[in-house]
Amino acid sequence: MSDRVFPASAASKPAVSDGLCDASALTLLEMQRRREVSAAEILDAHLRRIHEVNPQVNALVTLADEAALRRRADDIDSQWACGVWQGALHGLPVSQKDLTATRGVRTTFGSKLFEQHVPAHDALIVRRCDAAGALMIGKSNTPEFGSGSHTFNEVFGATRNPWDLDKSAGGSSGGAAASVACGMNPLACGSDMGGSLRNPAAWNGIVGLRPSPGRVPRAPDANGWATLGVDGPMARNVADAALLLGAIAGPCGETPTEIAEPGALFAGSLQRDFRGTRVAFSSRLAGIAVDPEIERAVHAQARVFDALGCEVVFADPDLADAEHVFRIERAWMIGSLVQRLGDDAQAQLKPEIHDECRLFRSLSAADLGTMFERKTALFQTMRRFMAEHPFYVLPATQMLPFDADLRWPASFMGEAYTTYIDWMRICWYLSSTESPVLAVPCGFSESGLPIGMQIAGRYRDDWGVLQLGHAYETAAAHRMPRPPVIGGV
Repeated sequence: MSDRVFPASAASKPAVSDGLCDASALTLLEMQRRREVSAAEILDAHLRRIHEVNPQVNALVTLADEAALRRRADDIDSQWACGVWQGALHGLPVSQKDLTATRGVRTTFGSKLFEQHVPAHDALIVRRCDAAGALMIGKSNTPEFGSGSHTFNEVFGATRNPWDLDKSAGGSSGGAAASVACGMNPLACGSDMGGSLRNPAAWNGIVGLRPSPGRVPRAPDANGWATLGVDGPMARNVADAALLLGAIAGPCGETPTEIAEPGALFAGSLQRDFRGTRVAFSSRLAGIAVDPEIERAVHAQARVFDALGCEVVFADPDLADAEHVFRIERAWMIGSLVQRLGDDAQAQLKPEIHDECRLFRSLSAADLGTMFERKTALFQTMRRFMAEHPFYVLPATQMLPFDADLRWPASFMGEAYTTYIDWMRICWYLSSTESPVLAVPCGFSESGLPIGMQIAGRYRDDWGVLQLGHAYETAAAHRMPRPPVIGGV
């Protein structure tokens, strides 16, 4: 692999005060345990980073009240002085996506319709982070109602990629990914329907996990039977992602599709011997066009898996039915949400949501029945494939980050796109399979933009996916530089 795959950072050497912002979540926890740093000091460092860098990238769009945050940090420190540890996320700044209800903190869903909306309750994922000792530092930017994998809206504008401010940060968890990449918070909660955790993770050079549906219960949720949209963790390394997943996963008794295994499952050792494990590398999933530079970077990682003792083969499951299944299921989910709004409110939504709603209104009960039958067949196809290949590795994106001023690309590699999700099929083909999928950094383009790959696992084997991601990360020993946007800070 060329020397440009993981280039030296153009950023200046971090100041001592920056060290806390660049440290991993697990390191920050250990420093607090040894009483080398306080939660208040960690908070102050991250607030400084936010004030210095966020105006350039527009990642966190609503900050929590700083006085309230400092009181919370002081209370955490006082409790620890008495020997009381708050939990798995003790004193760590964590952001929540602007789709997630946060009591007393503005939650707009990226929509002008909810520009001044302040929820009276916390979503379950927020309550769990708080119970684990986290500091909810702010809300991360998202496209309107999370629709699309480019983060822009009429309330806050676009989130910029910290590796190139002219480029998109991806989405719909684009604000979350950019904030983590910039060290504004070591951990972020995001969500994924068609790639909203994986695409921005790849474009920002961080880790994002789409957990198995039901792993992180979504409560309250008006459509508790839907499994396409999931919540999950974002971090700068796999171990930190596992840490956050452990805090937010586990049954709650409030949702009908939740997985019974406790979140404590993810607090164990990520070490695992993968010798003899069969890993499938994608050769060309359903003929999807992928930038040759991305393909080369991902395929070059096969040698890392070889070094781990894995048996690497090049093979793809037949996911052709995902095209139909995902589009119908997505329209059903978005249309079900939007129809609760009045006609006047619906008229103000962005054109891409209107397209989803037109498809939703055209669907019959027979259409939905057929879709779920085809989704079941798709699940069985993936299950059979993964019975032979416990893990499946493929690019996390089809293209490098595009111009942030675009709504979405109209074409790529000679193929014209007619909808705003055409360009990200490589993510959403996996969404409908129910598989857990981890996105990890695997290189840089010649122009210095991050490249990521996806690791999909067997049904509900989130732990195995994290373990293989950790093994890859350790063996590859990539040194991720700080994004250039931090260089002058």
